[in-house]
Amino acid sequence: MAAAIEETTAGGSADARIPVTVLTGFLGSGKTTLLNHILTAKHGWRIAIIENEFGEVGIDDALLRKNVKEHTEEEVIEMLNGCVCCTVRDDLIVTLKKLVSNSSVMKPGGYKLDAVVIETTGMADPAPVAQTFFVDEEVQTYFKLDGIVTLVDAKHIEQHLDEEKPEGAENESVEQVAFADRIILNKIDLVPEESDLVRIEERLKSINSFAQIIRSTRSQVDAANVLNLGSFDLKRTLEMDPEFLDTEGEHEHDESVSSTGVNVPGEVDMSAFQDYMSTILREQGNDMFRMKGVLAVEGVPDKFVYQAVHMIFNSNFDEAWKEGEERCCRLTFIGKNIDKEALRNGFLECMATPENLQKRIKQLRFQLGDLVECNTGGPVWSKGSIVKHFYRGEDWPPGETAPYQIQLENGDLIYAPADDNRVIRAQAQG
Repeated sequence: MAAAIEETTAGGSADARIPVTVLTGFLGSGKTTLLNHILTAKHGWRIAIIENEFGEVGIDDALLRKNVKEHTEEEVIEMLNGCVCCTVRDDLIVTLKKLVSNSSVMKPGGYKLDAVVIETTGMADPAPVAQTFFVDEEVQTYFKLDGIVTLVDAKHIEQHLDEEKPEGAENESVEQVAFADRIILNKIDLVPEESDLVRIEERLKSINSFAQIIRSTRSQVDAANVLNLGSFDLKRTLEMDPEFLDTEGEHEHDESVSSTGVNVPGEVDMSAFQDYMSTILREQGNDMFRMKGVLAVEGVPDKFVYQAVHMIFNSNFDEAWKEGEERCCRLTFIGKNIDKEALRNGFLECMATPENLQKRIKQLRFQLGDLVECNTGGPVWSKGSIVKHFYRGEDWPPGETAPYQIQLENGDLIYAPADDNRVIRAQAQG
């Protein structure tokens, strides 16, 4: 197994950063049992377990005494099977940096790390942990977010999902399911009827239709089902299954947290998409738990891939579309009180079609031939006329456009980067 991880990490990608799994789940779901299993199993991986000290249960003291390689007062403890256990006593970022400083990455003879698992016990929302890997540059240098795994107690999950919270409070179980890339349906031995398990799985899918569900008893899960998921790997996002997005009409549960997908052929207007996504992040960011997508952008040969957790957005252009491969757009949303129809229709208005282009042109203040004056530096305003809408320079980043190209009275061609009075305005009359 260790060789498999190394091959996957190195194969086709130069990304040698340590993959991090965020493990969440409600009280009694079996997280401690799973962590103990990982710390003692002979899986061949050297895994660091970062345990939230403020959780309801820690790694068993007896287990540590039995399996610890050497007793130490340090927060980082190395286990006999090569794994590492530590607790978050202050900031997670500090703990991660300490982990690196004591590992072979920075210290000759230090322990080698194949993966990190962070247990978020007691935290209602795994998003702050996930966002750590997008906002801190030093953490990004050594670590990459690999996936969010949620453990679910099959016997009691429906009770937790139905629990009514005080006004303004969130249902932790619903959020943990919504954020998951993989759901481990644990304690299935306590639910003997297959029909009941199917009903529970349908309920989970009604909240998050994109997470794979794996059944387990006593948290006996192969480490491969927890590690190296690649859910936050933008290259692996390219492998999104189009049928995975076909979720409409499958479930009838009326839940405040749900998921939806869009899968359409064609190309997107990058400028329109940026406006669309900026609006979502600004107006719905707190309620939008997860977003990801693979887009074909007009005029760009490469695939645009992105991931988002709440208002943290990460994206880049990746591999080129293959010859004969249908250029299309596939994207997913998981959030609270999401308007599925509005999300879909809003995205369809971003598609690069003649009809959408004309709509966007009509939304601009100036049409072709209109006389304008542009701010060409400090107090200087130069007169000219509109000669082109949505101008694009030869050396501009993929998909970037400006709303106007203007020919000045002296014959020079310039562009206005925004449809804003501080940049471009109508010529004064008279």
